[in-house]
Amino acid sequence: MPLIIVAIGVALLLLLMIRFKLNGFIALILVALAVGFMQGMPVNKVIGSIKAGVGGTLGSLALIMGFGAMLGKMLADCGGAQRIATTLIEKFGRQHIQWAVVLTGFTVGFALFYEVGFVLMLPLVFSIAASARIPLLYVGVPMAAALSVTHGFLPPHPGPTAIATIFQADMGKTLLFGTILAIPTVILAGPVYSRFLKGIDKPVPEGLYNPKTFTEQEMPSFSVSVWTSLVPVVLMAIRAVAEMVLPTGHPVLAYAEFFGDPVIATLIAVLIAIFTFGLNRGRSMDEVMGTITDSIKIIAMMLLIIGGGGAFKQVLVDSGVEKYIAALMEGSAVSPLLLAWSIAAILRIALGSATVAAITAGGIAAPLIATTGVSPELMVLAVGSGSVIFSHVNDPGFWLFKEYFNLTIMETIKSWSALETIISVCGLIGCLLLNIVI
Repeated sequence: MPLIIVAIGVALLLLLMIRFKLNGFIALILVALAVGFMQGMPVNKVIGSIKAGVGGTLGSLALIMGFGAMLGKMLADCGGAQRIATTLIEKFGRQHIQWAVVLTGFTVGFALFYEVGFVLMLPLVFSIAASARIPLLYVGVPMAAALSVTHGFLPPHPGPTAIATIFQADMGKTLLFGTILAIPTVILAGPVYSRFLKGIDKPVPEGLYNPKTFTEQEMPSFSVSVWTSLVPVVLMAIRAVAEMVLPTGHPVLAYAEFFGDPVIATLIAVLIAIFTFGLNRGRSMDEVMGTITDSIKIIAMMLLIIGGGGAFKQVLVDSGVEKYIAALMEGSAVSPLLLAWSIAAILRIALGSATVAAITAGGIAAPLIATTGVSPELMVLAVGSGSVIFSHVNDPGFWLFKEYFNLTIMETIKSWSALETIISVCGLIGCLLLNIVI
């Protein structure tokens, strides 16, 4: 019976979001209420679970996402992203232009949310395609692949960070394993797959985008742009390596854990960026703080949706559904990684939103970790991979890609939907392989 109630809850979520076009946060809260009532929870306990779920999920997550948004916005507004892109393209040359775009997308993707990075890199993609006289998708697909992989696999992006919080996974290890999977995945979905799309040769859309182009003097140096952006990545990676190598109680370990904590790592990066991307570029403190204030608007609704997913998860725990799922899966031969990926993939195809699919799947799949002993970090990556599969007409990202690259619906499916599916399947295969060795 509990699984039937969960299925009804998911069906209700689909109905509210697809049929009635209800906002994801409101829909998740209503579904959490409905599942709690159907499970026979007292009214006051349902409300308490929802509050605890939202608060518990957003505790450290709000800090990480907030600092991450600030860092990304400062990188974009000072011309740092443009500097990274132009320098890499100049170094790689026209012959290896795809690799330059992939590296740019990967580097920028660590600091920027997908939509921001996508819009920021568009003028670069357009100018490369026009000047080199190559098909737009030959450059656009590697860019989108790099941004999508960082969005789906790597903290401090919303999906992986939120799932890591739900699964109580170590952020540093998640980042380390995610990077290991991300590199071959980006290569296959980007430079390799784009070679099969040479038949789709659309012109750069006229008048669709009028970007701000920074002058040489306005932009920070390449090294400053890259290292400031990657400060959180470096600190979290050091912490993960230290925890795997150093024995418990080692004096260095305490410092590695402190500075590598995702909240501290992103805070340090923001403090550095205030100087390198702001004050050192001749901007006043008021201007820099204005950029920081604007950055929060980008993630406000995203935080609420993630909080709604946390509420749904907590209701599943408090109503006993979590224990039922755990008991059901005990001794099962089905890989928990495959199961978690499948749940996220089904929700992604049905709902469109990768973030909502990931958070909802995280709540349903959480009991599998305690029951099976599977690595929570790999479970984060499995859910993240499943949540990006086959983006289609119910996903705003589908239409963003279609319109900016001047494609038909079928061309968008062949390019964008296919590359998202390649990323998802590669992520699953990578998780299953890593599970053998760790």
